[in-house]
Amino acid sequence: MPSYDLLCDKTREISLLGNTAGVLSWDQETHLTNGGVNYRAQQIAWLAGKIHELSTGDDYRSALEAAENEQGDAPQAANLRELRHRFDRATQLPKSLVEKDSESSSLAKAAWADARAKSDFSLFAPHLKTQLDIAREKAELWGYEDEPYDALLCDYERGTKTSDIAAIFDTVGDELASIAMAAVEKSATTPANLLSGCYPIEKQQQLNREVAEDLGFDFNNGRIDTTTHPFCTHLGPGDTRLTTRYLEENFTSSLFGVLHETGHGLYEQGLPKDHHGLPAGEAVSLGIHESQSRLWENHVGRSRAFWKKWLPRAQEIFPKLADTDLDTFLTAINRAEKSYIRVEADESTYDLHILLRFGLERRMLNKEIDVDDIPAAWNDQFQASFGMTPPNDTQGCLQDIHWSMGGLGYFPTYTLGNFNAAQLHHHALQDQTIASACERADYQPLLAWMRQKIHTKGSSHFPQELMMAATGETTNPQFHLDHLKRRFL
Repeated sequence: MPSYDLLCDKTREISLLGNTAGVLSWDQETHLTNGGVNYRAQQIAWLAGKIHELSTGDDYRSALEAAENEQGDAPQAANLRELRHRFDRATQLPKSLVEKDSESSSLAKAAWADARAKSDFSLFAPHLKTQLDIAREKAELWGYEDEPYDALLCDYERGTKTSDIAAIFDTVGDELASIAMAAVEKSATTPANLLSGCYPIEKQQQLNREVAEDLGFDFNNGRIDTTTHPFCTHLGPGDTRLTTRYLEENFTSSLFGVLHETGHGLYEQGLPKDHHGLPAGEAVSLGIHESQSRLWENHVGRSRAFWKKWLPRAQEIFPKLADTDLDTFLTAINRAEKSYIRVEADESTYDLHILLRFGLERRMLNKEIDVDDIPAAWNDQFQASFGMTPPNDTQGCLQDIHWSMGGLGYFPTYTLGNFNAAQLHHHALQDQTIASACERADYQPLLAWMRQKIHTKGSSHFPQELMMAATGETTNPQFHLDHLKRRFL
């Protein structure tokens, strides 16, 4: 067997174990009993340790080195580049730290859910301290050029430095804030409860499924479930799972959650199946992944063309909407309002939530702030950004699951995703066939464009190389700023 084929077999075996751990994690978020958390943490930690052994062992090293001496095509070169990167990162971490990281994350997620339900940060604080200690230790072992955040960001956005993101955010921060405040002021006369009513959950599930399927999500190879914090996970060929949460008084909460996660799911279902388990068959970065979710959630899902088609169907399912005309509905779903909760934020204010988290995470990792002081620091920054103070920890520093997962370095990719989404959408619509189809709420040509330009590329290119190939330039936030101005101002 050629060395490269042997390496691929070994890598796919590791991926198989990773997908197995993913099933256990998905179950923990959706169905696991409270009493099963500790044992589940041990199960996932054992798998993490086994994956680490296989990923860093002498057999894998030998296969990798031998494969690197062979000549191959472009996908082979891309796979080898990424596998070398992952191997070098993995071998810098001891197995004991990998197992500790996995087990601590499982326990932290359960503690976070409890603390969030009780709005008591002190229940989560010890777990966050552990997560921060682990993150700092990993950063020191991996090494970094400027600050620890660089080492962690590399896991989510290859080829990007913290200073790169900080420079972009510093450049657009004031304009984002200006647009947000102007949008909020313009929406002040629109009632907040314009669509409030009773929307049975089973009816919401019906509409959500119809919309996701119409956009192209394949339910023969996917499903939707309920969880505390919506997410999408890919558990192997033919198994992409979306989750959302429901509010009986507001059907748009779950629907836009499903639209968002459908964007992620379409990306996963569009990746090259013949490269499953290898980098060329995996998403390239979270900034690109998030571009897909935000594109379908906002550029498509909040558009007039979309609701010209779907409002009549929503009115059939929810009689409460029978007397709601299209203009009123669009005004309601695109209403700008300062809100405490990131995932419920409108487009105009959303990025301010991300800038807050990005700054706070850097301070946390640099030991410029103690964990016990995080609620106060969060509230102070929120007051500075939004002019209001969260009334409790649940609506403040406990609202997101990411820190319990050890996901430090994750948050800035959300705003990168917004920038990328606007840029990709703009360039896709330069094709008049796509533009005309979107006006008819036929999004299959748009999906086909994303398949060709983004999905089928996997991780064959770095994120910015992918943006350059698709749009002719690297990530440019001006497309997002222009989109916000058109929609809100």
